[in-house]
Amino acid sequence: MSNEKQSKVDLNNLKAGGFIKERGKDLFTVRLRVPGGRMSIPRLKRIAEVAEKFGGEFVHLSVRQSIELININFKDFDAVVEELGEATQKVASCGARVRVPVACGGCEYNPNGLVDTQKSALEVDEKLFGTATGHHKFKVAFAGCPFDCPKSATNDVGFQGAIYPELDRDACISCGLCAKSCVPKAIVMGEDNKPVLSDDPCIWCGDCVKVCPTGAWSEARRGYTVRIGGKWGRNPLVGTLFATFLPENRAVDFIASVLDWYRQKAEGLGRIRLGDTIIKEGPQALLDHLRAQFPEYTVDETIAPQIIATQVGTSRP
Repeated sequence: MSNEKQSKVDLNNLKAGGFIKERGKDLFTVRLRVPGGRMSIPRLKRIAEVAEKFGGEFVHLSVRQSIELININFKDFDAVVEELGEATQKVASCGARVRVPVACGGCEYNPNGLVDTQKSALEVDEKLFGTATGHHKFKVAFAGCPFDCPKSATNDVGFQGAIYPELDRDACISCGLCAKSCVPKAIVMGEDNKPVLSDDPCIWCGDCVKVCPTGAWSEARRGYTVRIGGKWGRNPLVGTLFATFLPENRAVDFIASVLDWYRQKAEGLGRIRLGDTIIKEGPQALLDHLRAQFPEYTVDETIAPQIIATQVGTSRP
């Protein structure tokens, strides 16, 4: 990390390693990895000590759950890394790489959580973090339920916990709690006073399973719905559905498969995001690629990532 023998600091290499140049002379922001947004209290205390010793008057919590140390002089890089403890607190990455995955609390303590997003985020961080894409940044998010607090559809690959319910009509007592709790109105009471599920409006939230007093509603399938091709920024896109009920233990393999397709199809196109590559190639090309490895989870058809017209309504000079 030391630059004593270098006459010029390579800012691109530093940024790729999580050291981001600030406006001030010789000052950098050091972005720390916090996969899934979870950090132990002792580790948090240590970071505060290092920030107070080497940084400015505050730290910044990024929108992707990373902690950023502000106003770090590049001459102190080695000391900062050493005092943070390289083994337990690694610096994040920037540039054309797989970024630190973000996640909600998942099912560990959140009553709405359907899947273990924290476990998924840690696994992706361990196996794919920092992987070079060759083209542009690559962001991953895990949401434990359809509330989608991490806004998974605005990531290159976004995972959202889902349950597909099924009804044991004999066990149903016709209380109607499932229909009353179904916000998208996917469940209505039929002529025989038994609930009827419509697939189209169902968002796979599992609320019917949670409120059923007799266990008549149960889960037929559980896993991740996967949306691909999202991004934010100057030209945002919303990712679209490519897979449903993907098992939690297949998330890393699924991302790796998407990465393989992205590297191949974006070759020679310069700095291009995954979503723009899908628009150029057509979503069917990626579906066909994924179906070869995940046939039981890939959807039959989908649409390209959707462009968000953020300037609608503005008056032009």
